[in-house]
Amino acid sequence: MDDRANRLGLEPLLGVAELAEYLGVPAQRIYDWRLTGVGPRGYRLGRELKFPVSEVTRWLAERDERTGSAGSTYGEVQR
Repeated sequence: MDDRANRLGLEPLLGVAELAEYLGVPAQRIYDWRLTGVGPRGYRLGRELKFPVSEVTRWLAERDERTGSAGSTYGEVQR
């Protein structure tokens, strides 16, 4: 799918497990962040929850701006 998406010019999407692994947090934390409106914007596609890579990047940059440090731990999200 990734090769086809790239050929079509589509942005890659991350699933909950992929995002959790990338951030080094449990998958449940991704769901908790979503419920509280703290996490990156995701989209429900059928039964799946997907996150555009650009949205994750934007969300991480916003976290760095709020904490004032580029070395912040992604699991420590300000609410």
